[in-house]
Amino acid sequence: MDSAVWLRRSVVFKQRVVKGYRHPVLDKSLQAARIKNEVRLMLEARRAGIAVPVIYAVDLEGNRIVMEEIPGVRVKDALESLPKDRAEEICRKIGAIAARMHMNDIVHGDLTTSNMLLDGERIVVIDFSLGSKTSEVEDKGVDMHLLEEAFHSAHYKRIELFEVVRDSYVRSYPGGADVLQKVKEIEKRGRYMRKE
Repeated sequence: MDSAVWLRRSVVFKQRVVKGYRHPVLDKSLQAARIKNEVRLMLEARRAGIAVPVIYAVDLEGNRIVMEEIPGVRVKDALESLPKDRAEEICRKIGAIAARMHMNDIVHGDLTTSNMLLDGERIVVIDFSLGSKTSEVEDKGVDMHLLEEAFHSAHYKRIELFEVVRDSYVRSYPGGADVLQKVKEIEKRGRYMRKE
């Protein structure tokens, strides 16, 4: 993503790269569909009360989205340096955000602390490019499994923080316990596959 000033606003241009190995007509169609899907999910997330960048323009010909530049830092980086009580407060917010998305049948598709920006007191969720609109518990389970894996890899020194995320998620989402049960099934399948 490139940042710039556009109509006197600080913006980023999210550019989808043309895939040279695809037929140009097919590539254009796929790129347009993916851009539309990402924009739709971001607008639905905003309507659901989730902080996402403001979208200023969608350029289907140029394969790009023009959106607000968020001045914050990645939650991934912030969690490593913050004191325990502040880190726990952020993790409670992460759990509540994941719950709100899933209550509205929005699956992020790449739910990690790298795709969340800390802007003062708010957490802004970015990059819905792998997301979908679904009520499937399996898909929501994959979202939460990805988030847990992100904590294991990026925050292994503070892995206990994921318990705070999980508790907040279950408290905020009536279907949260079912999703976390599905996460256990996903983890078991992964262990079984690794043994093969």
